Amino acid sequence: MVLKILEYPDPRLRKVAAAVPAITPEIRKLVRDLADTLYSAPGVGLAATQVDVHKRVIVIDVSPAKDELRVLINPELMEAEGEAVEEEGCLSVPGYYDKVRRAARVRVRAQNERGEVFELAAEGMLAACVQHEMDHLVGKVFVDHLSPLKRARLTTKLRKRQRAA
Repeated sequence: MVLKILEYPDPRLRKVAAAVPAITPEIRKLVRDLADTLYSAPGVGLAATQVDVHKRVIVIDVSPAKDELRVLINPELMEAEGEAVEEEGCLSVPGYYDKVRRAARVRVRAQNERGEVFELAAEGMLAACVQHEMDHLVGKVFVDHLSPLKRARLTTKLRKRQRAA
């Protein structure tokens, strides 16, 4: 089922996600719904927080064919090194892209939808996406990486757009 994606500056995007204590049928359904939502939108990653479900669940697919879904439940950043500045966008901030500075390489530990623990080493777009989605789990949106002036201008513009809608 395709879920509704919250749009910035919705305050629900600021909620911190809770750990998933067990992989239940409800969590597996959430993973399927997140995947459906991701694939129906023009994005490469989606955190449960973005659909107003405040659990530590992320889905990512950076593959060109959109056939390499990665599921990260309870992700933990184990290692981050280097620095990269890449243009990012966000399904919760539609139509806006800007440069964001992040670690160039990361290693995370997470569970998959079967509850199996795994580690993922990532660089490039995948590393940026993992960090971006993990930010959502702690109530951070990619615009928080922008200068205060850019963030204020964007917030004003998006509030006007939401009021007009």
